[in-house]
Amino acid sequence: MKSYMQRFQALRDAGDFAGIIDSIPYARLLGVEFAEESDGRLLFTLPFRQASIGYPILPALHGGVIGGFMENAALIQLMWVRESGEPPKTIDFSLDYLRSGKPDTLYARCEFTRQGKRIANMQITAWQDDENKPVAVARAHFLLN
Repeated sequence: MKSYMQRFQALRDAGDFAGIIDSIPYARLLGVEFAEESDGRLLFTLPFRQASIGYPILPALHGGVIGGFMENAALIQLMWVRESGEPPKTIDFSLDYLRSGKPDTLYARCEFTRQGKRIANMQITAWQDDENKPVAVARAHFLLN
């Protein structure tokens, strides 16, 4: 029987982005999507759903939806680039909300700030209309096995 990471790597090698999301229950619940861009970077997308609204008066996306989307993006990005038999484990995740998330599609991109043998550090940026006007930025540290 294949391990989770073997299944993930097979889906990655096949370019089955939807299959990867389907294998991660929380990402599937949120409605996360992603694709590989022409430069090889991954672009994560969270299409708007009414259920994602946390503050209906503005309306604004729920902070937990934004944070969950960003953490899933970071984990998927890390698994995408690594050849490992074990998925990474989150050590910490620090999130700064910079502006309200409008009822619209949310995008995210991840950048490694450092990747060693045991620890990976990553920065995640989420935006809507303009990548230079982020809705939130996060820093994450992962334990690598």
